[in-house]
Amino acid sequence: MLFLNALKTLTVQILLLMDFKIDTKDTFTIITPLNEAIDAKMTGALGAKCEEMRQSGSNNFIVDLENCKTIDKTCVGELIALQGASYDMDLSFVYTKANDEITKTIREEDEDFIINLAPRMDEAIDIISMEILERDLFNEE
Repeated sequence: MLFLNALKTLTVQILLLMDFKIDTKDTFTIITPLNEAIDAKMTGALGAKCEEMRQSGSNNFIVDLENCKTIDKTCVGELIALQGASYDMDLSFVYTKANDEITKTIREEDEDFIINLAPRMDEAIDIISMEILERDLFNEE
């Protein structure tokens, strides 16, 4: 039991070491991971950061992958799960600026039709804006 508690503490400490650039806008927050690899450590830290941001009032997220160069193919499902968690709460979540290698890996995993991936930031912002508008319209009816 002591070992498990130490492992949980170590995991939390590692997650806290992950660096993200955060840019909060009126209706969404842009989270930019500063590391090059999308791996289990990064996706775990990203999930923790999204939860932290939700608790402080941010609801819709754009994850800017411009600094990420590689992806562990086992993490594609984790990215989809992060997106799914937001949509389950009726919130928006979009990934953007994935390089060719990351996009290719997502396609190879046959997940490119599930993941919300916009090539450019302006397209990601448009997706978020449209989803917010749709929710507002449906809530008025």
